[in-house]
Amino acid sequence: MVAVENHVKNLDLAPGGRYRIEWAEQEMPVLRAIRERFAREKPLQGVRISACLHVTTETANLMHTLQVGGADVVLCASNPLSTQDDVAASLVSNYEIPVYAIKGEDNTVYYEHIKAALDHRPHVTMDDGADLVSTIHKSRRELLDGIIGGTEETTTGVIRLRAMAKDGALAFPVIAVNDSDTKHLFDNRYGTGQSTIDGIVRATNILLAGRTVVVAGYGWCSRGIASRASGMGANVIVTEVNPLRALEAVMDGFRVMTMDEAAPIGDIFVTATGDINVLDERHFARMKNGAIMANSGHFNVEINIPALEQMSGSRPRLVRPFVEEYRVDGKSLYLLGEGRLINLAAAEGHPASVMDMSFANQALGAEYMVKNAGQMQPQVYTIPEAIDHEIARLKLEAMGVRIDRLTPEQERYLSQWEEGT
Repeated sequence: MVAVENHVKNLDLAPGGRYRIEWAEQEMPVLRAIRERFAREKPLQGVRISACLHVTTETANLMHTLQVGGADVVLCASNPLSTQDDVAASLVSNYEIPVYAIKGEDNTVYYEHIKAALDHRPHVTMDDGADLVSTIHKSRRELLDGIIGGTEETTTGVIRLRAMAKDGALAFPVIAVNDSDTKHLFDNRYGTGQSTIDGIVRATNILLAGRTVVVAGYGWCSRGIASRASGMGANVIVTEVNPLRALEAVMDGFRVMTMDEAAPIGDIFVTATGDINVLDERHFARMKNGAIMANSGHFNVEINIPALEQMSGSRPRLVRPFVEEYRVDGKSLYLLGEGRLINLAAAEGHPASVMDMSFANQALGAEYMVKNAGQMQPQVYTIPEAIDHEIARLKLEAMGVRIDRLTPEQERYLSQWEEGT
Protein backbone atom coordinates (compact mmCIF):
# COMPACT_ATOMS: atom_id res chain seq x y z
CA MET A 1 0.00 0.00 0.00
CA VAL A 2 1.43 3.38 -1.06
CA ALA A 3 1.67 5.82 1.85
CA VAL A 4 1.69 8.89 -0.41
CA GLU A 5 -1.56 10.86 -0.45
CA ASN A 6 -3.26 10.76 -3.84
CA HIS A 7 -6.46 10.63 -5.83
CA VAL A 8 -5.62 8.86 -9.08
CA LYS A 9 -7.54 6.35 -11.18
CA ASN A 10 -5.62 3.15 -10.46
CA LEU A 11 -2.20 2.66 -8.88
CA ASP A 12 -1.86 -0.65 -10.73
CA LEU A 13 -1.20 1.39 -13.88
CA ALA A 14 2.12 2.60 -12.45
CA PRO A 15 4.53 0.19 -14.22
CA GLY A 16 3.39 1.27 -17.69
CA GLY A 17 3.52 4.90 -16.65
CA ARG A 18 7.08 4.56 -15.43
CA TYR A 19 8.24 3.13 -18.77
CA ARG A 20 6.66 6.05 -20.60
CA ILE A 21 8.17 8.61 -18.21
CA GLU A 22 11.61 7.09 -18.81
CA TRP A 23 11.01 7.12 -22.58
CA ALA A 24 10.18 10.84 -22.47
CA GLU A 25 13.24 11.52 -20.32
CA GLN A 26 15.48 10.42 -23.19
CA GLU A 27 14.13 13.36 -25.21
CA MET A 28 14.69 15.91 -22.43
CA PRO A 29 18.46 16.46 -22.18
CA VAL A 30 18.22 20.07 -20.96
CA LEU A 31 16.01 19.14 -18.03
CA ARG A 32 18.31 16.18 -17.34
CA ALA A 33 21.32 18.53 -17.11
CA ILE A 34 19.40 20.78 -14.73
CA ARG A 35 18.42 17.77 -12.63
CA GLU A 36 22.05 16.71 -12.32
CA ARG A 37 22.99 20.17 -11.03
CA PHE A 38 19.94 20.28 -8.75
CA ALA A 39 21.00 16.94 -7.26
CA ARG A 40 24.34 18.48 -6.25
CA GLU A 41 23.20 21.93 -5.15
CA LYS A 42 19.68 21.34 -3.75
CA PRO A 43 18.51 24.90 -4.56
CA LEU A 44 14.89 24.10 -3.62
CA GLN A 45 15.62 22.40 -0.31
CA GLY A 46 12.63 22.73 2.01
CA VAL A 47 10.49 24.59 -0.53
CA ARG A 48 6.88 23.44 -0.88
CA ILE A 49 5.66 23.59 -4.49
CA SER A 50 2.05 23.10 -5.56
CA ALA A 51 1.81 22.49 -9.31
CA CYS A 52 -1.34 22.58 -11.44
CA LEU A 53 -0.14 21.26 -14.81
CA HIS A 54 -1.13 18.72 -17.45
CA VAL A 55 -0.26 15.35 -15.90
CA THR A 56 1.85 13.90 -18.71
CA THR A 57 5.16 12.07 -19.05
CA GLU A 58 6.97 15.38 -19.61
CA THR A 59 5.43 16.94 -16.50
CA ALA A 60 6.48 13.86 -14.55
CA ASN A 61 10.10 14.57 -15.46
CA LEU A 62 9.73 18.17 -14.30
CA MET A 63 8.24 17.02 -10.98
CA HIS A 64 11.13 14.59 -10.51
CA THR A 65 13.63 17.37 -11.24
CA LEU A 66 12.06 19.67 -8.65
CA GLN A 67 12.01 16.80 -6.15
CA VAL A 68 15.69 16.04 -6.76
CA GLY A 69 16.38 19.74 -6.18
CA GLY A 70 14.99 19.39 -2.65
CA ALA A 71 11.41 20.56 -3.22
CA ASP A 72 8.37 19.03 -1.52
CA VAL A 73 6.06 18.73 -4.55
CA VAL A 74 2.32 18.14 -5.01
CA LEU A 75 0.67 17.92 -8.45
CA CYS A 76 -2.91 18.32 -9.68
CA ALA A 77 -4.29 18.48 -13.22
CA SER A 78 -4.78 21.76 -15.08
CA ASN A 79 -7.39 20.26 -17.43
CA PRO A 80 -9.97 17.51 -16.79
CA LEU A 81 -9.11 15.62 -19.98
CA SER A 82 -5.33 16.01 -20.12
CA THR A 83 -4.30 13.53 -17.41
CA GLN A 84 -2.44 10.36 -18.38
CA ASP A 85 -3.67 7.99 -15.66
CA ASP A 86 -0.68 5.65 -15.84
CA VAL A 87 1.69 8.60 -15.37
CA ALA A 88 -0.29 9.86 -12.37
CA ALA A 89 -0.08 6.37 -10.83
CA SER A 90 3.66 6.14 -11.44
CA LEU A 91 4.37 9.52 -9.86
CA VAL A 92 2.65 8.30 -6.71
CA SER A 93 4.02 4.75 -6.64
CA ASN A 94 7.50 5.14 -8.10
CA TYR A 95 8.42 8.75 -7.26
CA GLU A 96 6.40 9.23 -4.04
CA ILE A 97 4.90 12.48 -5.30
CA PRO A 98 1.29 13.21 -4.22
CA VAL A 99 -0.94 13.54 -7.30
CA TYR A 100 -4.60 14.53 -7.57
CA ALA A 101 -5.72 13.90 -11.14
CA ILE A 102 -8.02 11.54 -13.03
CA LYS A 103 -8.67 11.75 -16.76
CA GLY A 104 -12.29 12.76 -17.34
CA GLU A 105 -12.88 14.13 -13.83
CA ASP A 106 -15.90 16.42 -13.57
CA ASN A 107 -15.76 20.08 -12.61
CA THR A 108 -16.45 19.38 -8.93
CA VAL A 109 -13.62 16.87 -8.63
CA TYR A 110 -11.32 19.17 -10.62
CA TYR A 111 -11.65 21.92 -8.02
CA GLU A 112 -11.44 19.45 -5.15
CA HIS A 113 -8.06 18.48 -6.57
CA ILE A 114 -6.97 22.13 -6.75
CA LYS A 115 -8.03 22.50 -3.11
CA ALA A 116 -5.97 19.43 -2.19
CA ALA A 117 -2.91 20.89 -3.93
CA LEU A 118 -3.34 24.17 -2.07
CA ASP A 119 -3.74 22.37 1.26
CA HIS A 120 -0.01 21.70 0.80
CA ARG A 121 0.45 25.38 1.79
CA PRO A 122 2.89 26.14 -1.04
CA HIS A 123 5.79 28.54 -0.99
CA VAL A 124 5.76 28.47 -4.82
CA THR A 125 2.84 27.86 -7.18
CA MET A 126 3.33 26.41 -10.65
CA ASP A 127 0.37 26.97 -12.95
CA ASP A 128 -0.86 26.20 -16.46
CA GLY A 129 -3.86 28.50 -16.76
CA ALA A 130 -3.57 30.39 -13.43
CA ASP A 131 -6.17 28.28 -11.59
CA LEU A 132 -4.02 27.96 -8.46
CA VAL A 133 -3.29 31.69 -8.36
CA SER A 134 -6.89 32.73 -8.99
CA THR A 135 -8.23 30.26 -6.40
CA ILE A 136 -5.77 31.56 -3.79
CA HIS A 137 -6.83 35.14 -4.45
CA LYS A 138 -10.55 34.33 -4.43
CA SER A 139 -10.96 31.86 -1.58
CA ARG A 140 -7.64 30.85 0.00
CA ARG A 141 -6.15 34.20 0.94
CA GLU A 142 -4.89 32.78 4.24
CA LEU A 143 -2.11 31.17 2.16
CA LEU A 144 -0.75 34.48 0.85
CA ASP A 145 1.65 35.15 3.74
CA GLY A 146 3.64 31.99 3.02
CA ILE A 147 3.92 32.36 -0.75
CA ILE A 148 7.21 33.48 -2.31
CA GLY A 149 5.81 33.59 -5.83
CA GLY A 150 4.68 31.51 -8.76
CA THR A 151 5.35 30.52 -12.34
CA GLU A 152 2.85 30.40 -15.22
CA GLU A 153 3.17 28.11 -18.24
CA THR A 154 0.65 29.24 -20.83
CA THR A 155 -0.65 32.26 -22.76
CA THR A 156 -4.14 32.14 -21.26
CA GLY A 157 -2.76 32.14 -17.73
CA VAL A 158 -0.43 35.06 -18.46
CA ILE A 159 -3.39 37.05 -19.83
CA ARG A 160 -5.30 36.44 -16.60
CA LEU A 161 -2.30 37.33 -14.43
CA ARG A 162 -1.56 40.56 -16.31
CA ALA A 163 -5.21 41.55 -15.85
CA MET A 164 -4.86 40.90 -12.11
CA ALA A 165 -1.64 42.93 -11.95
CA LYS A 166 -3.23 45.80 -13.89
CA ASP A 167 -6.12 45.89 -11.41
CA GLY A 168 -3.71 45.80 -8.45
CA ALA A 169 -5.18 42.45 -7.40
CA LEU A 170 -2.06 40.29 -7.77
CA ALA A 171 -0.64 39.69 -4.28
CA PHE A 172 2.67 37.99 -5.15
CA PRO A 173 5.16 37.92 -8.03
CA VAL A 174 4.71 35.47 -10.89
CA ILE A 175 7.17 34.57 -13.63
CA ALA A 176 5.54 34.28 -17.05
CA VAL A 177 7.35 31.22 -18.34
CA ASN A 178 5.23 31.47 -21.49
CA ASP A 179 6.92 34.76 -22.44
CA SER A 180 10.38 33.20 -22.53
CA ASP A 181 11.71 32.86 -26.08
CA THR A 182 12.71 29.25 -25.46
CA LYS A 183 9.09 28.58 -24.53
CA HIS A 184 6.69 30.38 -26.87
CA LEU A 185 8.88 30.36 -29.97
CA PHE A 186 9.21 26.56 -29.78
CA ASP A 187 6.58 24.99 -27.49
CA ASN A 188 3.71 27.17 -28.74
CA ARG A 189 4.65 27.04 -32.41
CA TYR A 190 6.19 23.60 -32.99
CA GLY A 191 4.66 21.73 -30.05
CA THR A 192 1.10 23.04 -30.40
CA GLY A 193 1.29 22.85 -34.18
CA GLN A 194 2.24 19.18 -34.30
CA SER A 195 0.25 17.95 -31.30
CA THR A 196 -2.97 19.69 -32.35
CA ILE A 197 -2.90 18.07 -35.76
CA ASP A 198 -2.02 14.78 -34.03
CA GLY A 199 -5.07 15.06 -31.75
CA ILE A 200 -7.44 15.88 -34.63
CA VAL A 201 -6.17 13.00 -36.76
CA ARG A 202 -6.24 10.50 -33.89
CA ALA A 203 -9.80 11.48 -32.99
CA THR A 204 -11.18 11.43 -36.54
CA ASN A 205 -8.78 9.44 -38.76
CA ILE A 206 -9.48 11.95 -41.56
CA LEU A 207 -7.14 12.96 -44.38
CA LEU A 208 -6.14 16.62 -44.13
CA ALA A 209 -4.85 16.91 -47.70
CA GLY A 210 -7.36 18.79 -49.80
CA ARG A 211 -9.50 19.85 -46.82
CA THR A 212 -10.13 23.47 -45.89
CA VAL A 213 -8.84 24.11 -42.36
CA VAL A 214 -9.89 27.34 -40.64
CA VAL A 215 -7.49 28.45 -37.90
CA ALA A 216 -8.82 31.08 -35.50
CA GLY A 217 -6.04 33.46 -34.49
CA TYR A 218 -2.45 33.87 -35.64
CA GLY A 219 -0.47 33.97 -32.43
CA TRP A 220 2.40 31.54 -31.92
CA CYS A 221 0.12 28.55 -31.30
CA SER A 222 -2.16 29.27 -34.25
CA ARG A 223 0.67 29.90 -36.68
CA GLY A 224 2.12 26.53 -35.71
CA ILE A 225 -1.24 24.87 -36.40
CA ALA A 226 -1.62 26.68 -39.72
CA SER A 227 1.90 25.74 -40.79
CA ARG A 228 1.50 22.05 -39.94
CA ALA A 229 -1.95 21.80 -41.54
CA SER A 230 -0.60 23.42 -44.69
CA GLY A 231 2.36 21.06 -44.67
CA MET A 232 -0.04 18.12 -44.75
CA GLY A 233 -1.79 19.48 -47.83
CA ALA A 234 -4.69 21.37 -46.28
CA ASN A 235 -5.99 24.65 -47.67
CA VAL A 236 -5.64 26.98 -44.70
CA ILE A 237 -7.76 30.02 -43.86
CA VAL A 238 -6.79 32.27 -40.94
CA THR A 239 -9.18 34.54 -39.03
CA GLU A 240 -7.85 37.36 -36.84
CA VAL A 241 -8.81 40.53 -34.96
CA ASN A 242 -5.27 41.95 -34.85
CA PRO A 243 -4.40 43.72 -38.14
CA LEU A 244 -0.64 43.10 -37.78
CA ARG A 245 -1.09 39.37 -37.25
CA ALA A 246 -3.63 39.23 -40.06
CA LEU A 247 -1.16 40.96 -42.36
CA GLU A 248 1.56 38.53 -41.33
CA ALA A 249 -0.74 35.58 -42.12
CA VAL A 250 -1.38 37.05 -45.58
CA MET A 251 2.37 37.49 -46.13
CA ASP A 252 2.89 33.86 -45.04
CA GLY A 253 0.62 32.78 -47.88
CA PHE A 254 -2.64 32.06 -46.06
CA ARG A 255 -6.10 33.33 -46.96
CA VAL A 256 -7.40 35.71 -44.31
CA MET A 257 -11.07 36.52 -43.82
CA THR A 258 -13.71 36.91 -41.11
CA MET A 259 -15.12 33.86 -39.37
CA ASP A 260 -18.52 34.73 -40.84
CA GLU A 261 -16.98 34.37 -44.31
CA ALA A 262 -15.05 31.22 -43.39
CA ALA A 263 -17.95 29.39 -41.70
CA PRO A 264 -19.62 28.01 -44.85
CA ILE A 265 -16.25 27.17 -46.46
CA GLY A 266 -14.38 25.31 -43.74
CA ASP A 267 -14.20 21.56 -43.30
CA ILE A 268 -12.23 21.73 -40.02
CA PHE A 269 -12.19 24.62 -37.55
CA VAL A 270 -9.46 25.00 -34.92
CA THR A 271 -9.53 27.73 -32.26
CA ALA A 272 -6.47 28.91 -30.33
CA THR A 273 -7.12 32.49 -29.25
CA GLY A 274 -7.71 32.45 -25.48
CA ASP A 275 -11.06 34.25 -25.90
CA ILE A 276 -14.69 33.19 -25.63
CA ASN A 277 -17.23 32.33 -28.35
CA VAL A 278 -14.79 32.47 -31.25
CA LEU A 279 -17.13 29.96 -32.89
CA ASP A 280 -20.63 31.11 -32.07
CA GLU A 281 -24.28 30.47 -32.91
CA ARG A 282 -24.22 32.39 -36.19
CA HIS A 283 -21.20 30.40 -37.35
CA PHE A 284 -22.80 27.04 -36.52
CA ALA A 285 -25.85 28.07 -38.56
CA ARG A 286 -23.67 28.71 -41.64
CA MET A 287 -21.38 25.66 -41.39
CA LYS A 288 -21.66 22.87 -43.93
CA ASN A 289 -22.81 19.37 -43.11
CA GLY A 290 -19.96 17.36 -41.60
CA ALA A 291 -17.94 20.34 -40.32
CA ILE A 292 -15.49 19.42 -37.55
CA MET A 293 -14.63 21.74 -34.64
CA ALA A 294 -11.65 21.48 -32.31
CA ASN A 295 -10.09 23.75 -29.73
CA SER A 296 -6.41 24.14 -28.86
CA GLY A 297 -6.83 27.07 -26.47
CA HIS A 298 -6.52 26.41 -22.75
CA PHE A 299 -10.17 26.60 -21.70
CA ASN A 300 -13.25 25.08 -23.34
CA VAL A 301 -14.90 28.44 -23.96
CA GLU A 302 -13.67 29.28 -27.45
CA ILE A 303 -16.44 27.19 -29.02
CA ASN A 304 -19.85 28.25 -27.67
CA ILE A 305 -20.95 24.77 -26.59
CA PRO A 306 -24.12 25.92 -24.71
CA ALA A 307 -25.33 27.63 -27.91
CA LEU A 308 -24.50 24.50 -29.92
CA GLU A 309 -26.47 22.36 -27.47
CA GLN A 310 -29.42 24.74 -27.60
CA MET A 311 -29.45 24.75 -31.41
CA SER A 312 -29.30 20.96 -31.44
CA GLY A 313 -32.12 20.53 -28.93
CA SER A 314 -30.84 17.12 -27.85
CA ARG A 315 -27.78 15.51 -26.33
CA PRO A 316 -24.92 14.87 -28.75
CA ARG A 317 -24.21 11.38 -30.05
CA LEU A 318 -20.72 9.98 -29.34
CA VAL A 319 -19.77 8.53 -32.72
CA ARG A 320 -16.09 7.87 -31.92
CA PRO A 321 -13.99 8.42 -28.80
CA PHE A 322 -13.69 12.21 -28.41
CA VAL A 323 -16.06 12.89 -31.35
CA GLU A 324 -19.58 14.16 -30.55
CA GLU A 325 -22.20 14.67 -33.27
CA TYR A 326 -24.64 17.58 -32.94
CA ARG A 327 -27.63 17.72 -35.27
CA VAL A 328 -28.34 21.32 -36.27
CA ASP A 329 -30.94 22.24 -38.91
CA GLY A 330 -30.73 18.81 -40.50
CA LYS A 331 -26.93 18.72 -40.69
CA SER A 332 -24.27 17.07 -38.58
CA LEU A 333 -21.63 19.17 -36.82
CA TYR A 334 -18.84 17.39 -34.95
CA LEU A 335 -17.16 18.63 -31.75
CA LEU A 336 -13.85 17.05 -30.73
CA GLY A 337 -12.73 16.44 -27.16
CA GLU A 338 -15.68 18.28 -25.55
CA GLY A 339 -14.14 21.51 -26.79
CA ARG A 340 -11.12 21.06 -24.53
CA LEU A 341 -7.46 21.02 -25.55
CA ILE A 342 -7.59 18.54 -28.42
CA ASN A 343 -3.86 17.79 -28.35
CA LEU A 344 -4.17 16.48 -24.78
CA ALA A 345 -7.75 15.20 -24.86
CA ALA A 346 -7.27 12.91 -27.87
CA ALA A 347 -3.45 12.68 -28.08
CA GLU A 348 -0.43 12.96 -25.77
CA GLY A 349 0.29 16.68 -25.89
CA HIS A 350 3.56 18.19 -27.03
CA PRO A 351 6.55 16.00 -27.88
CA ALA A 352 9.03 15.65 -25.02
CA SER A 353 11.85 17.33 -26.94
CA VAL A 354 10.02 20.67 -27.07
CA MET A 355 8.67 20.41 -23.51
CA ASP A 356 12.31 19.95 -22.50
CA MET A 357 12.84 23.69 -22.97
CA SER A 358 9.48 24.74 -21.52
CA PHE A 359 10.00 22.77 -18.33
CA ALA A 360 13.62 23.86 -18.10
CA ASN A 361 12.12 27.35 -17.84
CA GLN A 362 9.78 26.15 -15.08
CA ALA A 363 12.58 24.56 -13.07
CA LEU A 364 14.96 27.50 -13.43
CA GLY A 365 12.11 29.96 -12.90
CA ALA A 366 11.31 28.33 -9.57
CA GLU A 367 14.98 28.42 -8.60
CA TYR A 368 15.21 32.12 -9.56
CA MET A 369 12.06 32.89 -7.56
CA VAL A 370 13.46 31.21 -4.44
CA LYS A 371 16.86 32.89 -4.79
CA ASN A 372 15.20 36.30 -5.06
CA ALA A 373 12.55 35.78 -2.39
CA GLY A 374 11.42 39.08 -0.92
CA GLN A 375 13.11 41.16 -3.63
CA MET A 376 10.37 40.92 -6.29
CA GLN A 377 7.20 42.99 -6.41
CA PRO A 378 3.69 41.53 -6.92
CA GLN A 379 3.75 41.75 -10.70
CA VAL A 380 4.30 39.54 -13.75
CA TYR A 381 7.98 39.02 -14.66
CA THR A 382 9.68 37.38 -17.61
CA ILE A 383 12.51 34.89 -17.31
CA PRO A 384 15.85 36.76 -17.26
CA GLU A 385 17.51 36.76 -20.69
CA ALA A 386 20.60 35.02 -19.33
CA ILE A 387 18.50 32.01 -18.25
CA ASP A 388 16.69 31.97 -21.59
CA HIS A 389 20.01 31.92 -23.46
CA GLU A 390 21.44 29.23 -21.20
CA ILE A 391 18.48 26.96 -21.97
CA ALA A 392 19.00 27.53 -25.69
CA ARG A 393 22.74 26.82 -25.31
CA LEU A 394 22.08 23.56 -23.47
CA LYS A 395 19.55 22.50 -26.11
CA LEU A 396 21.98 23.18 -28.96
CA GLU A 397 24.74 21.34 -27.12
CA ALA A 398 22.49 18.32 -26.64
CA MET A 399 21.66 18.40 -30.37
CA GLY A 400 25.35 18.47 -31.29
CA VAL A 401 25.06 21.93 -32.84
CA ARG A 402 27.88 24.46 -32.49
CA ILE A 403 27.55 28.20 -33.12
CA ASP A 404 29.99 31.06 -33.56
CA ARG A 405 31.11 33.40 -30.79
CA LEU A 406 31.89 37.08 -31.17
CA THR A 407 35.54 38.01 -31.15
CA PRO A 408 36.65 40.75 -28.73
CA GLU A 409 36.95 43.08 -31.73
CA GLN A 410 33.38 42.33 -32.80
CA GLU A 411 32.07 42.87 -29.28
CA ARG A 412 33.82 46.26 -29.11
CA TYR A 413 32.36 47.26 -32.48
CA LEU A 414 28.82 46.41 -31.41
CA SER A 415 29.15 48.26 -28.11
CA GLN A 416 30.32 51.65 -29.49
CA TRP A 417 28.81 54.35 -31.67
CA GLU A 418 31.76 56.40 -32.89
CA GLU A 419 32.78 54.17 -35.80
CA GLY A 420 30.54 54.51 -38.87
CA THR A 421 30.66 53.38 -42.47
